Amino acid sequence: MKHQSPEATPPSPTVTDDSSEGGVIAVRRALAVLGAFGMDEGSLSLAELSRRTELHRSTVLRLARTLAADSYLVQKEDGTWRLGRAAGWLGACYQATFNVQEVIEPVLRELTMKTKESATFYVREGAQRVCVVRVEGPQAVRHHVRMGTILPLDRGGPGLVILAFSGEQGEPYETIRKQGYVISLGERDAEVSSISAPVYGLQWKLLGAVCISGPISRLTEPVLEGYVSDMLTAAKQLSYAVAGSQRASVSSNLVSSWHP
Repeated sequence: MKHQSPEATPPSPTVTDDSSEGGVIAVRRALAVLGAFGMDEGSLSLAELSRRTELHRSTVLRLARTLAADSYLVQKEDGTWRLGRAAGWLGACYQATFNVQEVIEPVLRELTMKTKESATFYVREGAQRVCVVRVEGPQAVRHHVRMGTILPLDRGGPGLVILAFSGEQGEPYETIRKQGYVISLGERDAEVSSISAPVYGLQWKLLGAVCISGPISRLTEPVLEGYVSDMLTAAKQLSYAVAGSQRASVSSNLVSSWHP
């Protein structure tokens, strides 16, 4: 039975008055206004900001003017609002100081604890894939891959996922894109099986592939099918953590781009 990948775009951030601290509410409301912007919109109207944040228009207008005073927002001539240079500076600082391994390893460790199998993260390097983060499983018999190991793109689940979500045409890539994952049984190594899913990075460009792998005698197809939900959840967590925005939508035909 095939599974579809989970919804990639969660609901817009909203703010309620549950907190007893007025200052905290104000900050959260202001952050909700900033978080309402996505990758595909150059500007948003006051009405749209109000709809996305579920705040009254007068509240959004007051917050927008306050944010504009410090260059986090800019009001255009047509009355719509866009992100300002201060917001751009925060994004630039995030990209400059981001350590991908610090984000990926905890998620891989959690995935390993759930499945009792080794978890690995691969990125594309030319026509090959490279293991950049690895968490070994607790099983005595397991598939061994060292960080820095270079493997082919066209054989094995992680490579096929990278090719599929980089826009490779034909089969099996079309099927992989529809499913959101791939199960590989003895394709690169006759004794190894795996399940892999794509991970997106900054600006929602394909970053790489996450997988769990192990001996095919233990990780049979039915067993791997049982791990689909865990795999897709881990891939989604990694994508949100790396991209730094829960409002961006994932596109299956984006070109792969590794972010150091």
